[in-house]
Amino acid sequence: MAELKNLMISVSGVRGIVGDGFTPDVALRFAQAYGSHFGPGRIVVGRDSRVTGDLIKYAVWSGLLATGCDVVDIGMTTTPTTAMATERAENSGGIIITASHNPREWNALKLLAPDGLFLNPEEGARILERVRQEDFRFAAWHEVGTVRPYARAAEDHIASVINLPLIDVTAIRKRGFKIVADPCNGAGGTILPEFLQELGCEVIYLNLEPSGHFPRSPEPVPENLGDLCAAVVKHRADLGIAVDPDVDRLALVSEKGVPLGEEYTLALAVEFVLAHTPGDVVVNASTSLVIDDLARQYGVRVHRTPVGEIHVASKARQSGAVIAGEGNGGVILPALHLGRDAIAGIALILQHLVEKSKPLSQVHADLPQYVIVKDKITLPFGVDARRLVARLTEAHRSGPIDLTDGLKLLYDASWVHIRASNTEPIVRVMAEAPSAEEAQNRVAALKAEFARLTMN
Repeated sequence: MAELKNLMISVSGVRGIVGDGFTPDVALRFAQAYGSHFGPGRIVVGRDSRVTGDLIKYAVWSGLLATGCDVVDIGMTTTPTTAMATERAENSGGIIITASHNPREWNALKLLAPDGLFLNPEEGARILERVRQEDFRFAAWHEVGTVRPYARAAEDHIASVINLPLIDVTAIRKRGFKIVADPCNGAGGTILPEFLQELGCEVIYLNLEPSGHFPRSPEPVPENLGDLCAAVVKHRADLGIAVDPDVDRLALVSEKGVPLGEEYTLALAVEFVLAHTPGDVVVNASTSLVIDDLARQYGVRVHRTPVGEIHVASKARQSGAVIAGEGNGGVILPALHLGRDAIAGIALILQHLVEKSKPLSQVHADLPQYVIVKDKITLPFGVDARRLVARLTEAHRSGPIDLTDGLKLLYDASWVHIRASNTEPIVRVMAEAPSAEEAQNRVAALKAEFARLTMN
């Protein structure tokens, strides 16, 4: 059996650079393992706009068809759209072909359980074991699956969002938002125009064509949104929105052309939902303290999980949370579905602005203010990042720490967190504090300590 090399395999699925680790053969084998485990049945398959999408799609189709599964082809689409289609009772699972925020040379398979959530660690381990052991259950020639196109997945998604009880479409249309939107030539181009038209918005688009040729780094963090910020000011828009290539992350720019940072996407959504339906909130270990402040304001509990959508979603289901998400701009509204969803996030933010009757900059300024600094340490493929973080943890056992995911050092009104990435061969280091200087100093100190540790 071919060795699995230069790949990131985690609760997020399998991903890598196409042609250097992530190949059609890898996609085929994972699809065969998935079909053997969840099939036979109908498996939803969608892809984002990456130029290698068709290359990988046909390998996935072949693997599923060979195991007797029918492929429900929903075409180029978003991760939340695929998840919602997977939830339909007639379907047995789903695969979205996307490397999310990774650079354009990457691609990946995100594997969904029949309930539309990502595979939990136990299910993921079983799929990986099938791949490694080539434990595939092939169908006889007359029992192989068929491909069944389904063209209404995006329409279904949009309808589900605008019909949410929390959303007053008439009020949003009456407000007549002027928006600059940047989907970065990703899958957002397949759903944002119809969705924002339904909400009566006037929209100026940047990078709308879903070509997969990302004009900038596709992660919607402030340093990548300079063109969007300038366009918001130029067009005197009410706000700017940016999504990542598979549309599960949302970033906002105020009417002043200032990026709010992805942490405040979730904070604004939490503030809005708690004002209407107070209840538990679930976020990951790296999410801003502003969530805790809002929870105290509304008298509700915050649950923190390891980083990774499946961890947050599973805890949200268990706790009956009314709102959940991750601080990377990933909003989860359990009343809709238990997945990060930028389309839902946009609707919540616009409704919030309607009800506040204030510009986005003011609504943001009314929230508790923190500064998060996010950094990373790049490692070669094959280096055990988790082992290195565990060694660092041993040196801090005596202090106030949180071991939910990696090592998080806790201070008064601040923290610094180091953990191995689930999606790239890197270690993430981030800190939050009331000032940028304090956050930057905490990141620099922990990176230096990590460097000394790895040199010994």
